[in-house]
Parts: sequence; structure tokens; C-alpha cells
Amino acid sequence: MKKEYLIYKLSDEVKNSCKIPREAFTKFGVKRGLRNEDGTGVLVGLTNIGNVVGYERDKGGHLLPAEGKLFYRGYELADLVTPVLEEKRFGFEEIAYLILSGQLPDKEELASFTALLNDNMPLDHRTIVHIIDLEGSNIMNILARCVLEMYTFDPNPDDISRDNLMRQSIELIAKFPTIIAYAYNIYRHTVQGRSLNIRHPRENLGIAENFLYMLKDGDYTELDARMLDLLLIIQAEHGGGNNSTFTVRVTSSTRTDTYSSIAAGIGSLKGPLHGGANIKVINMFHHLKEQIQDWTNVQELDVYLKRMLNKDAYDKTGLIYGLGHAVYTLSDPRAVQLKKLAGALAKEKGREREYDFLRLIEQEGIKCLTEMRPGGKPVSANLDFYSGFIYEMIGLPQEIYTPIFAMARIVGWTAHRIEELNFESRRIIRPAYKNVLERKDYSRLADR
Repeated sequence: MKKEYLIYKLSDEVKNSCKIPREAFTKFGVKRGLRNEDGTGVLVGLTNIGNVVGYERDKGGHLLPAEGKLFYRGYELADLVTPVLEEKRFGFEEIAYLILSGQLPDKEELASFTALLNDNMPLDHRTIVHIIDLEGSNIMNILARCVLEMYTFDPNPDDISRDNLMRQSIELIAKFPTIIAYAYNIYRHTVQGRSLNIRHPRENLGIAENFLYMLKDGDYTELDARMLDLLLIIQAEHGGGNNSTFTVRVTSSTRTDTYSSIAAGIGSLKGPLHGGANIKVINMFHHLKEQIQDWTNVQELDVYLKRMLNKDAYDKTGLIYGLGHAVYTLSDPRAVQLKKLAGALAKEKGREREYDFLRLIEQEGIKCLTEMRPGGKPVSANLDFYSGFIYEMIGLPQEIYTPIFAMARIVGWTAHRIEELNFESRRIIRPAYKNVLERKDYSRLADR
């Protein structure tokens, strides 16, 4: 039997062996995707870190739409972001300290923590060589492999004591920007034929500004750096139930090492249904800019958006990317903040017309979804709707959109890992799957 045919035959057999009737899930009370019938997540754990609020419940337990709120260690996101914006300063290090420790730092603690992160930003020369050897690969994959490689250089990689977990967490938070910047510069050199520049992080810069320095060698404005800083804050944590954080908690519950657990989280975030969604939005935006002749014509836009929803235009998936969320209903607090940031940056970059068009797409997209799918859950713009546009205005390439998400979320991942391993009652996360296939009698090879 030819190898190619055997692969085809095996694939065809899998097609049949994977079939389970949809009604069987209802019959056995299976929570598909760990979701309840009303779309809410199945409660599988408790946390003191992040809290995602997208709805309320009435006395009868029915869901009521609500304005979205996101809390980091009990502090509402808006309350953390507002002073950073008003004081025109960088705040990611402050938020990282909060998420890791549970407490807001004072000035001395923040200065020491920022210096500690800066001290840990440089990479081992062996890691740099490793990144060069992986030229042209997907940057999320390079990031995962570099994280696994850090296990080799760690003098105490398997120690899960609290002190060691905190040391590893700080090193990971500090090194993610450097790995991503170096990986992209090498990709740019090998794939695009551009000059190869490896810039070491500077001692007087924080994470957001150092990242832009390593990536762009000073080709950025102060507002660019502050916008990136705020993007990192807004994406640093999102509760224990998001797919990548849950992946980190599941693997951590086995008491595996930090690097294996974080690499698993990176693999989860890489998926287009999770961290890769912002690229879907920005590509859709570029398409609509080409297809809609008058960016202020509501009727022309509505006609095209309805064609998209009817699977008759664009990629024919029936989706308007960036609208809707698993938890949030009336609003996504992250999108609310990013909408303001996008407006400020668009004004500096002279792209206000595009910003206004993006806002119109949000407005009309929600309206069209409501009209064509009445009775459904309320829809609002999510984090991804504006983040890609902000990245683009800063001058960041699409290849690093999802890695930047990881650069922010590593803070939440490490905090959740520490929490998972410091519960008084540790238990491996092990849900159940019910087998619905009937028992078969074995037949010997000669008789088949």
C-alpha cells in the first residue's frame, strides 16, 4: 500500500470515528467548551487575581446584560489606567507588580522592581544564537522554544517553592520583549532582506520603550511608547478562565516546571480564536477601506456588512471580526479604553479619517448583527477591534501582534501559576470525558 494512500485512508477513517451526534452532548449533560447552556463558563476554580464581569443575574438566576468591568487584584481597570494617562507616564511595571504580589507598590518598591526587570532583560548569548538558528520561523513558536530553552540555563528549574517561582516569573516577564524583538529583527533580515540589527536593552528605559528601541532603534514617538505601555496593561490579565491562562493552570496543577507550563500557554494563545484575532480585524478593516467608496455613507456600509453576515462577501465566514465576546455583553472595558487611545494616536498620525471609519464599522456592525440575529446576546466591540489599528499606527508589523499579546499576558500567566501551586489543597485538574462507543469484540489479525 502506498504511503500517500495510507495517510488518506487513515484520515478518512478518522472522519467517521470522530463522529458523535450533537444530541448526545445534551443527553449526557456535557458542558461543551466548558460552557453552561446560557453561554456562561463552568465554574472550575477560585482566584484572587483577575475578575471579568460582563453580566448580572436577576433573582431568578437569569442573565442581565451589563456594562463590562475588569478587575486586577480588586482594582477596576479604568481606575488603574486613568492616572497613567493623566500623568503621562509608563505604568506596565506598576501593574505587573500589582498582579504578581496583590499590592500596589510605593515609589521605592516600584523603582526597585523596574530596575530588577531591567537587569533581567538581556539574553544569554546561547539564546541569541538559538534565535538566529531559527530564522524565518513563526515568532510565537520561537518564543515558545526559547522559553523551553531557559529551562536548560536555569540552575534550579524544577523548584516550585514560592521564592523560586517569583524569580522565574520576573525573568520571564523581563526577557519576553527581548526575545520577540530579536526574533522579529532576524525574521526581517532573512525573509525581507533587511539589515540585521541586534540592540541590547537600555538601562534607563522601561519595558514598553525598551521594546520599541530594540525593535525600531528610536523610530518612535513618546506617544507611541505610552500607547504600547497601555496596551500591555490592558492585556496583562483576564481572569483564570481564558484559554491560555487555564492552560497554564492545568499544566501547573501537574507540578511540571515553569517553562513547560508557560510554553503551553504560548501554544494556546497562538490560536486564531484566541490571541490571533486582532490580525483578523485589521485585515477586515483594510478590505472594507477598499470596498466602501464613501467611508461616511452608512447605507453603503450596511449593505456590505449584511452581505458579510450572509456569507456573501469578504471571507464568507458570516463574521464581523472584533464584535462579540464570550463574557462581555454591553461593553468590553478593554475596548472602551483602547477606543480612546486609538483616537489620540490617530490625531498625532493624521489618520483621523480612518479612525472615524473604524468607529462607524463598530456602530453599524453592532446594528446589523442585532437586526439580522434578533433575540441573541448583546454584542459590543472587543479588545481586538481597536488593538490592531493601534499597533499599525505605532508602526508594528502583523508578525508580532500576537507575540506582543504574550508579552503582556505573561504577567497574568505567572501570577496564576504561582496561585495554583500555592493553594492549601492542591489537586491535579482532571475533568471527565464519557465514552459513548459500544464495546467491540477483538478479532485476531489472521481473521480480519
